[in-house]
Amino acid sequence: RPIRPLFPKDYRNDVSINAMVLCVEQDNQPEICAMLGSSIALSISDIPFYGPTASVSVGMIDGEYIINPTVEQREKSQMALTVSSTKDKVMMIEAGANEVTDEEMYNAIMFGHQQNVEICKFIDKIVEENGKPKHSYEEHVVDHDLYEAIKAHITDARMEETVFTDLKQVRDERISEITAEIFDLLFEKFGNDDEEQFQADIDEAIYKYEKETVRRMILRNHKRPDGRQLDEIRPLSAEVDILPRTHGSALFKRGQTQVLTVTTIGSIAEAQKIDGLDANETTKRYMHHYNFPGFSVGEAKPSRSPGRREIGHGALAERALRPVIPSEEEFPYSLRLVSEVLSSNGSTSQASVCGSTLSLMAAGVPIKRPVAGISCGLVTGDTDDDFILLTDIQGLEDFFGDMDFKVAGTEKGITAIQMDMKIQGLTPEIIKGAIENTHKARTYILDEVMLKAIAEPRKQLSEYAPKIEFVQINPDKMAEVIGSKGKLLTEFLKNLV
Repeated sequence: RPIRPLFPKDYRNDVSINAMVLCVEQDNQPEICAMLGSSIALSISDIPFYGPTASVSVGMIDGEYIINPTVEQREKSQMALTVSSTKDKVMMIEAGANEVTDEEMYNAIMFGHQQNVEICKFIDKIVEENGKPKHSYEEHVVDHDLYEAIKAHITDARMEETVFTDLKQVRDERISEITAEIFDLLFEKFGNDDEEQFQADIDEAIYKYEKETVRRMILRNHKRPDGRQLDEIRPLSAEVDILPRTHGSALFKRGQTQVLTVTTIGSIAEAQKIDGLDANETTKRYMHHYNFPGFSVGEAKPSRSPGRREIGHGALAERALRPVIPSEEEFPYSLRLVSEVLSSNGSTSQASVCGSTLSLMAAGVPIKRPVAGISCGLVTGDTDDDFILLTDIQGLEDFFGDMDFKVAGTEKGITAIQMDMKIQGLTPEIIKGAIENTHKARTYILDEVMLKAIAEPRKQLSEYAPKIEFVQINPDKMAEVIGSKGKLLTEFLKNLV
């Protein structure tokens, strides 16, 4: 994620970067080494790249920040934060945390960024000694004359009217009508008798015009495509007990985005076994999975195994809720949550966080506190000070914007962050503003929507959930329970089977 925005936007050559883990020392995380190695390899290569980037892991123990913590330190740390940066700006943030405050998280990000600045200087020295000249490439731009002809015919006012709606389907229909109209109008002049290529050229030009229009509306007029205020959240609703036979279920809606999460409770024996690179994690009794079927965005395609996006969104929701899951001693069960995206217009990962919280509470899982998630978007101008932050971005604002800054947390603090971006870094002001905006939004979601659907975890598990009962026996009576040579216990177990 940190290197993706640092290629030229019109660079269409395939680039494959292979980070192969050959050996692992547990005190030094292979992910960090892979990120640094990828940046160095790109920087010394002849591939156009606006790096280098550097990456560090940040932990916090007793209020003190630690760079690249050891295994022992990671076990005690209140956060697991990864920060990637160029020499000037932050490129990527990913965090799991035990309900840390906004200030603690912001300071940790800045602390990691400061270390990255020094690492970037070190990489620059490597490039000076070993770097190759960057190769030239065939630049790709939309045909200027075609683009201007399209703008002259459609006009800015009509394009604004086209994109200004809160319904994705309506907007798509309007764009399709314009596309067909332009094809008929301009094919003879610009088509060169190649209908397929001309259709591709029109699609690209109208996409560019639509993107410029949306960004201009937001940045200059503070006008969002669906008419909301900059910090306004789409209409929200939440319901529990959607499915009568499951252990717990909940439906969370935000605008056209709808996510149904189902909770299933099992025995500890059903915990997932993990054979990975981290010696600290060998089993997992809380699992969260996320599915994004084609019908949720109106696409006719078969459902296959989850891809990178689905796996990442499931991991994010799992990380967000892990700090509030009761310990095995408090709640000796395994938990599997599955979030099914029924309809999508942006921010489904954070809707799955909210739906998972509600589903767990409905199932009777005694979570410590409810967790809500929300995303913050960004549209930037020509200078670092020229930017607009958008609370709760919909699909169009995600596609045409510069950032998707996802934050999940409780009333007490942050539990997870994941940031995707398309520009060459964020300033401290943008990061601080995004954290503040998401704090206000998730507090509203918790108080006004989620807790009104279900105020606290149910005291009893579902009638369909497995039950575990503990019986304490006086040590002096153990012989009477077990019997001579275990005879009574053996008979009991036979009858149980």
